[in-house]
Amino acid sequence: MPDIDFSKDEKAALVRKIQLYFNEELGQQIGQFDAEFLIDFVSRELGAYYYNRGLQDAQATLAAKLDDVQDAIYQLELPTEFRK
Repeated sequence: MPDIDFSKDEKAALVRKIQLYFNEELGQQIGQFDAEFLIDFVSRELGAYYYNRGLQDAQATLAAKLDDVQDAIYQLELPTEFRK
């Protein structure tokens, strides 16, 4: 799995979300450095699980769409002595 790199704006948004979560749910303040450290940890240690689930979801979606295409092609077939 490639490293997950967020843009400066994306990382800032993630930091704000973590800080808000810590404040509202845990009643604790967390600084920017600590929030960025937590993001890096989660990305490094847990990111592969989310990445793989995303790939599985994409694969399932693609398989369903391919089934739809196969059905549409089958419906276009004209009857012959091989298919009635």
